[in-house]
Amino acid sequence: MQVPRGAEIERRSMQIIEALAGGHGWTPAQWAVVRRMVHASADLGYVRWSRLHPKAVSAGIKAIKAGARVFADSAMVAAGLSRGVLKRWAVEVVCLVDQEPVWERARAQGLTRAEAAVDMVVEEGGVDVVVIGNSPTALARVIAHWREGRMNPRLVIGIPVGFVGAAEAKMALVRSGLVYITALGAKGGAAVAAAAFNALGRLAGEAAGG
Repeated sequence: MQVPRGAEIERRSMQIIEALAGGHGWTPAQWAVVRRMVHASADLGYVRWSRLHPKAVSAGIKAIKAGARVFADSAMVAAGLSRGVLKRWAVEVVCLVDQEPVWERARAQGLTRAEAAVDMVVEEGGVDVVVIGNSPTALARVIAHWREGRMNPRLVIGIPVGFVGAAEAKMALVRSGLVYITALGAKGGAAVAAAAFNALGRLAGEAAGG
């Protein structure tokens, strides 16, 4: 069996997604994001489950083109962010969850490491974009800090996965007033969250002429 090469696999995958998605109702820019989420997960459910704030795409593109400071809730999310996008726009990625000061704070204060990482990034000056694929507690912490006026991200990509707290945290994000990209229910994960960010990076490149 001859396996297609990378670019051909992607092209054919997108054709299949387009055919199976049918009349999805997303705008072209929103669909560019949702389609990447479907592609990353091989799960067409994201066509129905995804929720994008009306300003999400424009806010994400503007933040990336301005050289955003991006918080990633896990090393897996950080690793999934497009190196081409990060380099082109001088985007800084902040991932603190594995750092010893975060562990110490989490132990001392009875927090998850993800919560402690959010607290620390707030103390360091905040971020422009939040990308969460693993931790519902991190997403809840971001919402809490925003409500209390301690951080003001331009966009929150909040797609944590899990059966405990994930669905609730994502619904809280939708209702919060923040500009968001999410997907309802238990599904999500690092690959899906990173795919949403990378789709915005592609759109930023297209808006800049390639």
